[in-house]
Amino acid sequence: MTIQIINNKIQEHKNQLLSHSLYEKVRTIDDLHCFLENHIFAVWDFMSLLKALQNKLTCTTTPWLPIGNPAIRYLINEIVVAEETDMTIDGKRSSHFEMYIDAMQQSGASTAQIDAFLANVEATKNIFVSIKQSDLHPNVKAFLDFTFRVIEQGKPHEIAAAFTFGREDLIPNMFTEILKNFQQNFPETDLSKLIYYFERHIELDADEHGPMAMQMITELCGDSEQKWKEVEEVSVQALEKRIGLWNAIEEQLELRLEMA
Repeated sequence: MTIQIINNKIQEHKNQLLSHSLYEKVRTIDDLHCFLENHIFAVWDFMSLLKALQNKLTCTTTPWLPIGNPAIRYLINEIVVAEETDMTIDGKRSSHFEMYIDAMQQSGASTAQIDAFLANVEATKNIFVSIKQSDLHPNVKAFLDFTFRVIEQGKPHEIAAAFTFGREDLIPNMFTEILKNFQQNFPETDLSKLIYYFERHIELDADEHGPMAMQMITELCGDSEQKWKEVEEVSVQALEKRIGLWNAIEEQLELRLEMA
């Protein structure tokens, strides 16, 4: 099996994401805030997938040992540097999660829900307990639970699958256009940091992280049909959970409309 075969097998799910009716329903700044306040959880748990890969594929403890394939070590460390310490629109260093939080605050969206969730994660020291205790939409809970189940199972190729195929590479492009339209229609709301975040995401994924992640999966699976099969299964499940997240946001937008 190859990367191209995996891409062909998951194309239907990617098409569902790209043609999702959610995009047409983000019409007002309040709608955008609702989207951001939910999507931030996907931005956050992505960082955990990233660090799980770094822990599995490189040496992050002492005494240091030359663990794994040097080519894969390079790939994951390069991605970590960009995701954890990228350059902001203001020329400062920040993780992509912190950049997103900053952009939310600039746009007027609330970070109360993600702040409370992370405080609970620190308090419980158990991500699954925190997910269960949260007031998040069931689909958001399922999205997070899936991510951390994959991490907990500890198979590098499966974590890499969720990291690579479970995260969209075309959707940020869509949202950049939506945000630019918002900026024109609602000039009083500054969305410059949000637009920068999505544009930066597109640039890195297309030019660097995407090809690197594909190479990482190829290296991890090698000639193992079993590993390739597991990559396919996890990739499909990850996309299904993402569709579920989009459904949850759409449901909340429709509920807000009914109550208006």
